[in-house]
Amino acid sequence: MTAVRTEPELADRVLGGWLGRIAGNMLGKPVEQGEVWTRDRIDRYLRLAAALPLTDYLPEPADDTDGLELRPEWRQCVRGRVHGSCRDDDVDYAILGLHLLETHGFDFSTEQVGDLWLLRLPYLQTFTAERAAYRNLANGLKPPLTATYDNPYQEWIGALIRADIYGWTCPGSPRRAADLARRDAVLSHTGNGVYGAMFAAALVSAAFTAPTVRHALDTALTVIPASSRLARTVRRVAALHGARMTWQDTLATVSEETAGLGWIHTVPNAAVLTAGLLYGDGDFTRTIALTVRGGLDTDSNGATAGSVAGVLNGAAAIPAQWKDPLEDTVRSAVFGFDGVRISALAERTLRLATADGR
Repeated sequence: MTAVRTEPELADRVLGGWLGRIAGNMLGKPVEQGEVWTRDRIDRYLRLAAALPLTDYLPEPADDTDGLELRPEWRQCVRGRVHGSCRDDDVDYAILGLHLLETHGFDFSTEQVGDLWLLRLPYLQTFTAERAAYRNLANGLKPPLTATYDNPYQEWIGALIRADIYGWTCPGSPRRAADLARRDAVLSHTGNGVYGAMFAAALVSAAFTAPTVRHALDTALTVIPASSRLARTVRRVAALHGARMTWQDTLATVSEETAGLGWIHTVPNAAVLTAGLLYGDGDFTRTIALTVRGGLDTDSNGATAGSVAGVLNGAAAIPAQWKDPLEDTVRSAVFGFDGVRISALAERTLRLATADGR
């Protein structure tokens, strides 16, 4: 592992990753339905509530129609009503990954990932590719067939949202983080779905030592095939940002180029994530706000952007309006973890990140 300054700083960055993931997830959760909550509609919602620029959790809806079309959990996620995190798969999988590494170590197998799902994760709290893989596991199939049999979601975003834990536990070692994420991802995904997990794990890992978010993105690109659609799309967003195109025009351009993939596919969501990171330029609030305003799978993208920005900044530098309402508490569907402290999850993650013999 590449040296990451001092252990207190590492601890602060790991906690920043957890807090950032949870806060970004909570910010995006009310508007998580990409075909309804487009970029334009999200900004209309914010303008009606006089909440642009966005610097806090979403406001309560100013329009009754908007309120009816928010996710049912919105009342637990809007500003002034947040008391600990809502349960969400974007956080459940980070917890499950932590439990996996504590139980089986860094040499875990894909089969062990599946076994832990069956043991700790309720079937009805899985979605798309994960639900297909879970069903396949329950029917006795083994990886990699669990990812390919009767699974039309193989390149969707599910594996990417499971990857942060591998970056947090391999700080400054992006290739190692990507290898762990790949071993997890192939249970349920193929192609760009697997590359998305590898990219996200490497991105989070690189954020511990990268001087800027652009350096972290460039490093993360080295762990996936340069010819993959995911890599080409991330490079496209970076090129448009480098050409000084506006955030809005960048997303409009890439949205046209990825049209038809659907709002939960890895590739268009990676474009929204990359744009949020680059135009956020390391600022925690701006990063998660732009990422969620980018639409598509808002809670997943907000969570990953928050994780990266949280690692880059550290927990101490995350503004209070994001972390204080979380009350150091996580709701989780993972058996045995509901109500766990965020600080306790970060401490357990740090122990893995600094363990000897890795």
